[in-house]
Amino acid sequence: MACSILCSVLVVVTAVVIGTARGSGDHLTAGFTRVRLTESQFVVQKPYNVPLDARYEFAGGVRRMWVFSTDKPGSATHPGGARTEIKINEVYTSGVWQFEGEVYVPAGTSGASIMQIFGAKPERQATTLMLHVYDGNLTFYHRLQSVLAHDVYDRWLRLNVVHDVGARNVTVFVDGAEKLRSSSHGAPHAEHYFKFGVYKQSHHNPSHRMESRWRNVRVFTKP
Repeated sequence: MACSILCSVLVVVTAVVIGTARGSGDHLTAGFTRVRLTESQFVVQKPYNVPLDARYEFAGGVRRMWVFSTDKPGSATHPGGARTEIKINEVYTSGVWQFEGEVYVPAGTSGASIMQIFGAKPERQATTLMLHVYDGNLTFYHRLQSVLAHDVYDRWLRLNVVHDVGARNVTVFVDGAEKLRSSSHGAPHAEHYFKFGVYKQSHHNPSHRMESRWRNVRVFTKP
């Protein structure tokens, strides 16, 4: 599980935030093969001392996850920030992989990671990518100047994240428009997987309550 302090502080990466016109996004999965996921591969990670339905709901095709800044970590024996996240239990070590999903962040949520690619060079940090929300903006890690989308509260956004393991780069699209190109912390043969939900961060005064809602989450791959 990622550590919010380590993941946020040890970010040494080349990243370019891009502003492009909004597109349909249909082309983003062209040439990819959809990975057939079972429900058992959507593994919920929540505060260890509360029942699942106290932090997670799946109804009408929407997965709703929330957490409080004072919540316990996912394990009594493993320290870490408060979170309710889903780990997609589809581990990859090579090839090109794409995460796609629609996300809704209620107003007031701030200081939370809502999506990440777990896995990286272990001597550097735990993640290849983290996308945070601060005061209504979607950012690259905790960098307030690296805004991928403004005014994200109370509306659905489509998020596509492409991870080319061999080329060691990550590209992020919001509503079909390319918003970020980043060199990756990942390395061939390192284990990676996608996560989404809410995960309290240690920067910029996180809100007491954090929530994100997700629908139509899919994973694609190509060699």
